[in-house]
Amino acid sequence: MITLLGATGFVGSEIQQTLDSRKIPSYVPARNDKLIGKELGDIIYCIGLTSDFRSRPHDTVTAHVSYLNDLIRENEFNSLTYLSSTRVYIHNESTLEDSPISIDPKDPFDLFNTSKLTGELLALNSGRKNIKIARLSNVYGPDFSSDNFLTSIIRDAIVKKKIEFRTTPDSSKDYISITDVVEILIQLAKLNKTGIYNVAFGSNLTNEEISSKIASLTGCSIQTDQDATKIVFPEISISKIIEDIAYKPKKNLVNELESLIENFKMHFGNESKTEEK
Repeated sequence: MITLLGATGFVGSEIQQTLDSRKIPSYVPARNDKLIGKELGDIIYCIGLTSDFRSRPHDTVTAHVSYLNDLIRENEFNSLTYLSSTRVYIHNESTLEDSPISIDPKDPFDLFNTSKLTGELLALNSGRKNIKIARLSNVYGPDFSSDNFLTSIIRDAIVKKKIEFRTTPDSSKDYISITDVVEILIQLAKLNKTGIYNVAFGSNLTNEEISSKIASLTGCSIQTDQDATKIVFPEISISKIIEDIAYKPKKNLVNELESLIENFKMHFGNESKTEEK
């Protein structure tokens, strides 16, 4: 049985739909459910904050560390898969899972990274077996309510008919489909191992590659701020996930943009009509 924590979020809700469709036994506790004394089986820990961590620092630490601490200390389970992030590599040259991680205490962004790393350390040093750390790359899919980069630019392309970039056209990072992420996480939950795994596509896409395809599909204009900064994330190694679960991500963002944009158009259609008026 898989216990899914954080099922109301984008990744968690997609996992829940897949578990239900495949009739995989699962337990999805409500926010106030008491877990002590219950059979939790294989836990997938999706609780966390993403784009709003800057405005909610205390909630970020609670979600990534404090609740995890109580869960591990007070409950029995077969395995735990903790969702972390490849953002932790931002100051690194190497993205191999066993690489030491650099942290800049002066960088507000590193509050997120440090809280995720603390959660990782706590889980891996808890004395429990079958602890998997899944460092997720930038996950894309029908995530309509998010304020993340990709959702924002697709929404602006549809609703405002223009995209404004604060990073340069050659800025780049890794994107992975929610379909691939769900498949990997379910397999990791059943894996009888302890370790850290990068869950990524394995190669970067630039702003220019993404925006040119969006522009051709929507007819939107592209603007880049004159003070735009260049941000290039290191390319993420996925050799370990391929070796241990024999799975390589199948979906490429550029090839998926057409269907993704159609989904967004259906969702934001009324907003687009209002904007045009």
